[in-house]
Amino acid sequence: MLGILVMNIDSFGDVQAMHDIPFGTSLDAFAGPYAHLNLALFYIKWLFFEGKMRAMFSMLFGAGVVLLTRRAEKRGAGDMAADIYTRRNMVLVLLGLIHGCLIWGGDILFDYGLVALLLLYPLRRTSPRVLLALVAISSLLSTFSYESYFHIAQNMSLSRQAAAVATKEQQHQPISASERSVQKAWQGVVDAHRLQPREEIKKSVEKEREQGYWEGVDERLDRYIGTSLSFHVYLMPDVLAPALLGMALFQLGFLTAELSLATYVWTAVTGFAISVPLVIVGVYRTYAHGHFFFLNNDEWLTLPYDLQRLTGMVAMTAVVMILIKRGAFRRIQRLLAAVGKTALTNYLLTSVLCQFVFVWGPWKWFGTLQYYQLMYVVFAVWAVNLTLSSLWLRYFRFGPLEWVWRSATYGTLQPMLARSDAG
Repeated sequence: MLGILVMNIDSFGDVQAMHDIPFGTSLDAFAGPYAHLNLALFYIKWLFFEGKMRAMFSMLFGAGVVLLTRRAEKRGAGDMAADIYTRRNMVLVLLGLIHGCLIWGGDILFDYGLVALLLLYPLRRTSPRVLLALVAISSLLSTFSYESYFHIAQNMSLSRQAAAVATKEQQHQPISASERSVQKAWQGVVDAHRLQPREEIKKSVEKEREQGYWEGVDERLDRYIGTSLSFHVYLMPDVLAPALLGMALFQLGFLTAELSLATYVWTAVTGFAISVPLVIVGVYRTYAHGHFFFLNNDEWLTLPYDLQRLTGMVAMTAVVMILIKRGAFRRIQRLLAAVGKTALTNYLLTSVLCQFVFVWGPWKWFGTLQYYQLMYVVFAVWAVNLTLSSLWLRYFRFGPLEWVWRSATYGTLQPMLARSDAG
């Protein structure tokens, strides 16, 4: 939950030409005295955070499906498990809609609830071997969905055709009408992906900072029931693959530190051996010495995206399991556990805090911070998450939104005060 903000802060704090890539921002990230610092941060984000944190969140969500239904069955409430599960995820969908329309348009809860309602429950008792096969299929579907949504294969083919026509022109060979059409079509694609002029970026920043709250709600609502809703459908395999992986890894004992230390070490080494080179090459080719070209991003970051994010995520999870088995950083583990127990509350609180800092509150920092300076806001929000979560759980059993979610799931108000355990 904390790591997701490392990537989301880019969208909270500035305009972008491409998601999580600092081109087309209000301040040029790769020019001036901070260019090298920003580039290093760009690499770090993609190596250890981009996709991996969201995938880890999805993985734990999938593991939670198995955990929830198993507990219900052990309590003798197996016949009610489907009702409990359905209500739980219907509420999650509703919370996602509220978050996406009233607070911030980058919501992920809606996608979790949708995938859970449509696909995960029937697979809760599926063997790990079958689940892992479904992970591979879902990952391929995710790659195909991104390719289809961004028209990557079509644009790459058009680029090659236009290059061939350009070569004929240079050789003073006659160009047919169909070849002229190829040139025109390719130019249209290039123009559609061209970075906005500085004047237009400035206007976009001013609009974001000056619009009222309800204007923002109207805009997010229009986007949610229009283009964004279709993107949520495309995003389903992106959520499904790590969720299924979480179900498999939970059954195998991977997520409960039941496997040998050597297993986790080799998992981490193998995962990083795949993900790190893919990211390093992909970022280098996309950066292209400071000149952004959308096809470089599509070819070198988007197409191998699912492979590098899942292998990197599993590697990082293995590292966490190693630290747990070794008993390292127990104090930090307790602080993080408190955030984990109140993850839903912290997720929405993070959006409220960031929206207040950048657009709602008196500071209106949207579009005013350097790429690296956005991380200062991340650290400040983390401090709030860690502090409030630990303090809250001294007195209460659940986070406030977790209590609402749990009460709605079970159809009765849940005990809230921590001391009620002893009573």
